Formats: sequence, structure tokens, C-alpha cells
Amino acid sequence: MIIVVFFICHWFLSLFFQTFFLHRYASHKMFKMNRFWERVFYFCTFVFQGSSFLNPRAYAIMHRMHHAYSDTEKDPHSPHFIKDVFGLMMKTKDIYVSYQKYKVEPEPQFRDRYPTWNFVDRIGDLWPTRISFGIFYVAFYVAFATHWWMYLLLPVHFLMGPIHGAIVNWCGHKYGYANFDNGDHSKNTLPLDFLMMGELFQNNHHKKPNDPKFSKRWFELDPTYPVMKLMHSLRIIKLRKA
Repeated sequence: MIIVVFFICHWFLSLFFQTFFLHRYASHKMFKMNRFWERVFYFCTFVFQGSSFLNPRAYAIMHRMHHAYSDTEKDPHSPHFIKDVFGLMMKTKDIYVSYQKYKVEPEPQFRDRYPTWNFVDRIGDLWPTRISFGIFYVAFYVAFATHWWMYLLLPVHFLMGPIHGAIVNWCGHKYGYANFDNGDHSKNTLPLDFLMMGELFQNNHHKKPNDPKFSKRWFELDPTYPVMKLMHSLRIIKLRKA
């Protein structure tokens, strides 16, 4: 039971900071926050993504490219130009690394003020850091796992961030229904998207990329948006108008 709770907590905490900080803040600037809160959420993203920490600047540039070139050959991760989900993950990794390492200068339309914190970026990308997180996950399982099959969950912990991205980019552009004709293959995969905290409303999101609320119809639920509304009311963030 402890292992299941640990897995669920890691899944949703990692996912929350990916959608809230990396996607809705770093990539789309759906809200503003002061430097203190930016650093708090930056550090939380590092902690809860752990061994699969994603650099916010590299993530944001790549995501902006995804919107600009959605489901074309220039899309960094369209499932319609890649054989399988593993190929999608590898292509995404290569493009991500090129921007993370400053090997490639982004096109002018993708140059912007992205959140950066050199200290966290450096330690988050070190192999000793990633391995240390991995050792922590393994040690936790050794201490609390009661069945052999529980250890099969460990690879998900190691690659949590990329796995979330692969699910969203593969399923969100192949399976589900569309509320809008966006000129691409974006879909709303789950009308009640608890699994990915609203990220699988890809069709809605591609229609209005800067709208902080991903759900559009009465039966759709974006679990992240109420949390953002609460933070707005507490003056932790200031939501922008869509």
C-alpha cells in the first residue's frame, strides 16, 4: 500500500509541476508571479521530477515549436511523422538536449524571456544528481515493497517527465474527439482528465494556447485550473486573460 501511495504521489506531483510550471508558465506565460514564487516552483519542479528533471527554458522553446508547427514535419513531437512512441521520445530528447545545452539557437520567434536558474539547471542535469534520485527510489522500494511486481514501477519513476510528455504528445494527437478544427490532429483524449491533470485536452489547448483553462465543454474537467484559481485568489500568481 505504501508503494502505491508513493507512486501515485510522485506521478501527480511531478505532473502538476510539469503542467503548471513548465507548460502553463514557462511556455505560455498564462500567469505572472514574483521572483520568490518563481524560485519556489522552479525548485519544486526539480524535486518532484527528480531523476527526469526537465530544463524549463529547453522545454518551453520546444513546446512553442510544437504549437507553431503542430503535426507537420517541423513539429518536434508529432506522432504522425514517427513510427512509434519510443521514436517520439528519442526525437524529443535530441531536440530538447540541443536547446538545453545551447547547441542550437532557437528561431527568432521562439526567443523570449524564459525562467532560468543556473544553479538548479546545472545540478539537475548532473548524472550524480539523477543517479542519486534513482538510488532513493530504489531504496524506498527495497524498504517498503511487499511484492516483486512493484519493482516494475521503478522505470516509471526514473523517466517520469519524459513519460508524461510521451503520453500527452502521442495520445493527444491520435486518440479522442475534437471540439475545434485547428488544422492539425490535436484531440481531447479524456473528457474527465484526472490522469494527466488536463494535459490531454490538446484540441482545446491548441485552439486557445494562452487560455489557462484547458476544459471548454460542460462535461470536461481540467483539475489544474481550480488550483491555479486558488493561487490567484491567494495572490501567489496573477492569471492573465485568455
